[in-house]
Amino acid sequence: MIGRRDFITLIGGAAAWPVAARAQQPAVPVVGFLSPRSHEAARLYVADFQKGLAEAGYSEGRNVAIEFRGADGQYDRLPAMAADLVRRQVAVIAAISPFAARAAKMATTNIPIVFQSAFDPMEFGLVSNLNRPGGNITGFYRFANELMPKSLELLHEAVPNVAVMALLVNPSSPRADGQSREAEAAAHSTGLQQLHVLTATTEQEIDIAFKKMAEKQAGALVIAQDPYFSTQINQLAVLARHYAIPSIYSLPEFATAGGLISYGASLRYQYQQVGGYVGRILKGEKAGDLPVQQATKVELVINLKTAKTLGITFPLTLLGRADEVIE
Repeated sequence: MIGRRDFITLIGGAAAWPVAARAQQPAVPVVGFLSPRSHEAARLYVADFQKGLAEAGYSEGRNVAIEFRGADGQYDRLPAMAADLVRRQVAVIAAISPFAARAAKMATTNIPIVFQSAFDPMEFGLVSNLNRPGGNITGFYRFANELMPKSLELLHEAVPNVAVMALLVNPSSPRADGQSREAEAAAHSTGLQQLHVLTATTEQEIDIAFKKMAEKQAGALVIAQDPYFSTQINQLAVLARHYAIPSIYSLPEFATAGGLISYGASLRYQYQQVGGYVGRILKGEKAGDLPVQQATKVELVINLKTAKTLGITFPLTLLGRADEVIE
């Protein structure tokens, strides 16, 4: 027979069981998302990242949480943001852009890192081996800067009578000087008379750069690959149409937004791939065992609507090489 005191103890212990059980349940893993973009500017790409996570079995709000850190185009803020995610003890860091990846790599040697890069990750010092990167880092690499000469060549093929072009770069990017040299070398080889290098780091400076292009009578524009410019695709496309300047950029979204030509790999798909790798790491795989994957398909997209507005007739040979033609 159970006494009153024993009965109370038994009831009290039973009431505590659910609390104890909940305390023993594993915490929801937190993923750090480190980007040079603002949260608003990266919203579309975050959705693609979440899609990749979902395909791996992880859904935000159900069994994973995401801590977003965005530098709003200010690269010098990335190291502090990476350090903050490390203090937060996130399970994995998704580092978007080679600069975010470098900041994350400097901040931790323990927390797994999955990067997305437009630059060669070996040249940039992120990994020493693509097939087996080792350590705590892996990711995805899309050709961008390597395509600069080809982009200028394609634009010149579309507007062969243009003798003066412009190049728009972000001077805060560590790759700005290299991008300028590559473009100038390509301009020389294609027989252009002059290439004006213009810079911009803000929306206002982009506006000013286009005004300068008009003043310098540049007949076409190559936009250098940059994380900030990738967030300003609509502004760049609208200004290119407003100033009637044929332009090319590396993201397919540029042509979709009204730019004349895009030449490069899909950035949105790589965000999805990053999400997939993060999911695999959350399931127990090691970042260093996952190979760095390179984009294997580069797409040429031509917007004929914009071409008609600009009075441009594309050569049939160029149209025949296009992966997509927007009519």
